[in-house]
Amino acid sequence: MKLRAQPYDIEVGRYEVIINSADAEELGVLAGDRVQVKDKDTITAVVETTDAIVSPGKIGIYREAWESMKVVPDEVVEVLPAAKPKSVSFIRKKMDKQKLTSDELHAIIEDIVDGNLTEVELTAFVTASYIYNMDPDEIEWMTRAMVKTGDQISFDVHPVMDHHSIGGVPGNKISLCIVPIIAAAGLLIPKTSSRAITGAGGSADLMEILCPVSFRADEIKKMTTKVGGCLVWGGATNIAPADDKIIGVEYPLSIDPKSQLLASVMAKKFAVGADTMVLDIPTGNETKIPTVQEGRKLAREFMELGDRLGMKIECALTYGGTPLGRAIGGGVEVREAMVMLEKFEGPRSFLEKTISISGMMLEMGGVAPRNEGAKMAVELVKSGKALQKFKEIIEVQGGDPKVTSDMVPVGDKIATVLSPQDGYVLEISNKRLVNMCRLAGAPHDKGVGVILHKKKGEYVKKGDGLYTLYADKEWKLDAAIKESLRNPIILVEGMILEKIQVV
Repeated sequence: MKLRAQPYDIEVGRYEVIINSADAEELGVLAGDRVQVKDKDTITAVVETTDAIVSPGKIGIYREAWESMKVVPDEVVEVLPAAKPKSVSFIRKKMDKQKLTSDELHAIIEDIVDGNLTEVELTAFVTASYIYNMDPDEIEWMTRAMVKTGDQISFDVHPVMDHHSIGGVPGNKISLCIVPIIAAAGLLIPKTSSRAITGAGGSADLMEILCPVSFRADEIKKMTTKVGGCLVWGGATNIAPADDKIIGVEYPLSIDPKSQLLASVMAKKFAVGADTMVLDIPTGNETKIPTVQEGRKLAREFMELGDRLGMKIECALTYGGTPLGRAIGGGVEVREAMVMLEKFEGPRSFLEKTISISGMMLEMGGVAPRNEGAKMAVELVKSGKALQKFKEIIEVQGGDPKVTSDMVPVGDKIATVLSPQDGYVLEISNKRLVNMCRLAGAPHDKGVGVILHKKKGEYVKKGDGLYTLYADKEWKLDAAIKESLRNPIILVEGMILEKIQVV
């Protein structure tokens, strides 16, 4: 069938076209089927159908396909039905609870990266992985496929260090301190981090307050080679590109298949050339891993996958049942991290976790004897070497190396929530705390953040401040505070949890 091309400047993440229902019926295709679109080049695209948007005789072509074909408006193209990619049959195989081969997993990942799968097909793959999981072979093969289908970095000097947290703890800003500590010891640490998906601020969101974080893989290598480390946003690279597309499906379903978690983390680390890593596994109430027993099991799985990939992995089970430090979100977290580097001061939980994990990495990297890593980490901070290295990293990423903690901006719209009574703080809800920050505009609004004046176990008098919320916009501040009063974030001894009354 000959149709006239009509461009649509809409990004859909795959090759996709839209055809009038009458033309689709004549072609014998339905929504979700594929067609070949032929001009100077040929592409295979997913079909949408319409009764009104595109008139008969025309074919709407979305941005990715349009840019690939380089056709001009109203140019005549040939459209023919096309078969579904083979990977769809492999997805059905997983849905039937069968083990996939290395080649089958590579085909699925390759089609995810190339945009050859519809959202329904990708969702089916993620859901099947969630329900039936994958065995160690499949996880290794999927990890290698995710690496091979994107950019990779290799370094001439080894070891190449990294650390990662599986997340779930508000205020976990330790990367901002760990990266310069490790780099100051003479080790390489090309740290790629994510933006917050459901949290108040990912490491990349925080670092972006100080300097740009979007770089290509070759730029990451150049910066790391020059100053020893960097802290950048992994989503700006073409490193393990399938991961972001898989996450895009997991998020609305609120699922995180263990096989995908393992492959996602390890593919990104392997692709940036890391061969030595410490994994932070927070455990506790309202974390992703609620018990120490589950944390130990996950640690063994990561270490086994590391062995298969030739990576040395050690894990730290950390307490995640309460926020780390007293600052959560945006500029307040950056300030707390910088004060630690400037003065070696801050909340004990934050200092202890940062130093402990840094110490493990220094020992694994061979620059500190066993059980002496934490001591070396403290010395690197107290001597000012870690702070100087942090400024070098900020500068090489295009920021101002003269920045200090008191120069970091925070929101100028402020509200403090007071304790309704005397008592001890019994509980802080991580989920409600994060929800309040997001209502206030985090992570998009960089000035949004919370300072906790009281933490679990501390005594508070009626009228004392429990926490202060900072925001960039008044109306967002009001909405966040109202929600926090309806669903209290901090439980003080004796407070009523809930009233169930006859209406």
